[in-house]
Amino acid sequence: MARSMKAVKAGKLSISKMRDIINRKAGMKVAHDLRNENPTEVKDWIPTGSRWLDSIICKGKLAGIPVGKITEIAGLEATGKSYLAAQVAANAQKMGIDVVYFDSESAIDPTFLLNSGCDLENLLYVQATSVEFVLETIEELMGGGENRMLFIWDSLALTPAISDIEGDFNPQSSMAMKARILSKGMSKLTVPIANSQSTFLVLNQLKANITRSPSEAMTTPYMTPGGKAMIYAYSLRIWLTGRKAKASFVVDDKGYRIGSEVKVKLEKSRFGTQGRQCNFKILWGDEIGVQDEASWFDAIKSSQHLSSSGSWYSLHHEDGTVDKFQPSKWTTMLEKEKFKTRILELMDREVIQKFEKREVDAKEFYEPDEDNGE
Repeated sequence: MARSMKAVKAGKLSISKMRDIINRKAGMKVAHDLRNENPTEVKDWIPTGSRWLDSIICKGKLAGIPVGKITEIAGLEATGKSYLAAQVAANAQKMGIDVVYFDSESAIDPTFLLNSGCDLENLLYVQATSVEFVLETIEELMGGGENRMLFIWDSLALTPAISDIEGDFNPQSSMAMKARILSKGMSKLTVPIANSQSTFLVLNQLKANITRSPSEAMTTPYMTPGGKAMIYAYSLRIWLTGRKAKASFVVDDKGYRIGSEVKVKLEKSRFGTQGRQCNFKILWGDEIGVQDEASWFDAIKSSQHLSSSGSWYSLHHEDGTVDKFQPSKWTTMLEKEKFKTRILELMDREVIQKFEKREVDAKEFYEPDEDNGE
C-alpha cells in the first residue's frame, strides 16, 4: 500500500532568526533590535565648550557633538573652528574617548591644545597629507580595536587629493576629484563609525556662493567644499559667522582686540533643531577659549524671572529673594553658587524646555541672520 506523501513546508522565520541570518551573511552585526542598544540612537554627546550651543543642538535635552555620527563645523575665517574643535577634543578625552587629530595645515600649536584642556600624551596628531590617507587611516584605526574614537579633520577644504599632489596647478585637471573620493569614503565609513560608537568631526570653510541668481545669493550666501555627499552624511552642521563690524570684537581696557563675537547657526540637524541660533565670544592668545559663562546672559534675557531697570538687572529666585547686578558684574555674580544655579535653571527653561514645548513664538529661536540676508 502506497504511503501518502505530504509536502513539508518550512516553518515561519521569527524576527530574531532573520536577524541572526542577516548578521551571519554580513559577517558583522548589522541587524539590530531597536528596543535594545542600536547604532541609530545617540547615547552620548561630547560637550562643545558652549552650554548655549549644547542646549540648542538636540530638542529637549542638553547635548553636544553626537557620538557615533558625522558632524561638520564650518565657518568663515577667524570664527573659532579650531577653538571649538580643541575644546571638543578635551571634553572627549575626559569621557575616555581617544582623539585622533588630522591637520592639513601643519599649524596646530601644542600650547593651544594644552590651554584648551587637551592631554597631549593621549592625543594622536597626524598630518593630513591627502583625502585618501585620512579616510583610509580612519577605516584602519576603527578596525584595529574596540576603542571609542573621535576623529577631527582640520580641515577638509585644505586637504588635497593624491591627484592634486601629483598633478599640475590647473584646477580643471582634477575637477570634482575630491568630491568623488569623499562620496565613496562616506558610503564606506558611515556604518562603521556608528557601529564602533566613534565620532567624526569635520572642520570646513564657508565660501561665497557664486551664483547668477540674486535670490539664491540672498538666501544661500555660503557654500562648503567637499560635494553633496558630505552634506547628506552629516547628522549635524554647525556654521560659524561673525559680524563685519568694529563692535563684534572683544577689546581690553586699553582698546586692544583680544577676541571676537561668533554667531552660530545649525544649518542641518537630525535632532529637530535645524535653524536654531546662538552666539558667544572667543578670546585669542593666552586666554584662549569660548567665553561660555558670558554668553548665558544673552541666553536668558527673555526670562520673566529676569527684569531690568535702567542699567540694573534683577534676578528673581524661587524663594522670593532677588539679586541685583549690572551686566559688567555678570561673571563676578556667577561666582555665587545660588546665583549660578538659578541661571542654569533658567537656561534649561528658556533654551531647552520652551522650544520643546513650543511655549513662545518661534521667532525667539529662529531670529533672522542680518549678515546673511535671511
